[in-house]
Amino acid sequence: MNLAIWLQRTAQLHPDRPALLVGTDAAADYREFSRRVGSIAGGLRAREGIAPGDRVAIFARNSLAYLELLHGIWHAGAVAVPINAKLHAAEAAWIMEDAGARLALCDPGSLPDLTRRLSGDGCKLVAINGDDFDSLRTGFAAIDPVERSADDLAWLFYTSGTTGRPKGVMLTHGNLQAMAFSYFVDVDPVSPDDAALYAAPISHGAGIYSIQHVMKGARHVVPRSGGFDAGEILGLAEELQDVHMFAAPTMVRRLVDAAKAQNMDGQGIRTIVYGGGPMYLEDVIEAVDVFGPRFCQIYGQGESPMTITALPRDTIADRTHPRWRERLASVGTAHSCVEVRIAGRDGRTLPAGETGEILVRGATVMAGYWRNESATAETLRDGWLWTGDMGAMDEDGFLTLKDRSKDVIISGGSNIYPREIEEVLLRFPGIREASVVGKAHPEWGEVVVAFIVSHADADVDGEALDAHCLENIARFKRPKHYRFIDELPKNNYGKVLKTELRRMLEAKDE
Repeated sequence: MNLAIWLQRTAQLHPDRPALLVGTDAAADYREFSRRVGSIAGGLRAREGIAPGDRVAIFARNSLAYLELLHGIWHAGAVAVPINAKLHAAEAAWIMEDAGARLALCDPGSLPDLTRRLSGDGCKLVAINGDDFDSLRTGFAAIDPVERSADDLAWLFYTSGTTGRPKGVMLTHGNLQAMAFSYFVDVDPVSPDDAALYAAPISHGAGIYSIQHVMKGARHVVPRSGGFDAGEILGLAEELQDVHMFAAPTMVRRLVDAAKAQNMDGQGIRTIVYGGGPMYLEDVIEAVDVFGPRFCQIYGQGESPMTITALPRDTIADRTHPRWRERLASVGTAHSCVEVRIAGRDGRTLPAGETGEILVRGATVMAGYWRNESATAETLRDGWLWTGDMGAMDEDGFLTLKDRSKDVIISGGSNIYPREIEEVLLRFPGIREASVVGKAHPEWGEVVVAFIVSHADADVDGEALDAHCLENIARFKRPKHYRFIDELPKNNYGKVLKTELRRMLEAKDE
């Protein structure tokens, strides 16, 4: 079944419901949303010659047009290739060519550079909000959603590429349908009164989450800023009410800081689903103290989008369970649509409490990597997705992340998990952020280095941090060096770029 059927059904049943908003201003109801999407699909087929299965790229910042295009591409039976808007034009052009995109819809400012970098004329570029785009969404007769099967591709998501060229994750209509159904069961209900606020990139998880909000006829809101501004979001929530948003942990941290500064409590926010990186224990405790029980956590990857484990709001807000701190530091239990286990290098399941690689199997796991059989064979083995993440599962099924396997530090033959040290460092007064990496050492293999961002008025030094670590973790795990910096390098999704931290260490040594 084509995902686009859900928008068509909602428009038929509830045509007058508000659908698209910029800030608090209504831009379209579901009748008009569906009409625009149908016209885009008709134009893709008739004017651009897009056939079912063809790839159509979107290289743009958040906007209502982005949502219309995303659903229009699916409606036409094509495959959406959303590209991180903060990538360099050279990186975006590489993705377009690797995907074999026939068409790319782009922010106008990126067109000159993309034109220079794309080889040949295989990919046509169209400016979003230009005349060609306007005619695409207004000038064609709507067509019915093109028939698609569960195994047909819907979304080609390119990974961040921290270890070389990014890989194209192939997500099918069936994958995304299972994700949407699992959301209702494992994460949060959705109602027509909800307002899905797109402050995180639509090219990533926030865009995928549009699906279940379309199914339920909820509102879709793009902030006037087009991105994340903590003050703007807090103000919008009070006006819109029943706001749902997906946020990276760093975004949650900024929302909490802004709310405290303005003596606000998140009134109007119904749900913040956080994921995409580690949410440290002290941060989530403070977030619940400030906002109340408005948080859900998900853990997933591009390869199993948003759907490996979930920690629902009642568990996050619970302070009565004897092990509530351990559960709150976890990423929850397996989504209904998948199996999750912890395995050693030989693939055998490890006992509860032991650390190994996280494996996932189920309806949301990708079909494979685009035109990359070797990477697919390495990652998908006997039906299981080898995530590259290290974790431990307790006897109740709660999964606690340790680190990416590539981030584990091996010092003197012992495995050291940076997140454990980061959690301890963040409990020290005055520390705002911390990130731990390994540094090559001729005798020990690697030693632990901590990068520290402190509050402006804090008095923090390495000697005090060393004493703090020795009181809380084994001596061999404590950092051997502390680097105090103004901010941690991050991508646009809020993930700390540990590769950049390692480069900083290498540059210092040189």
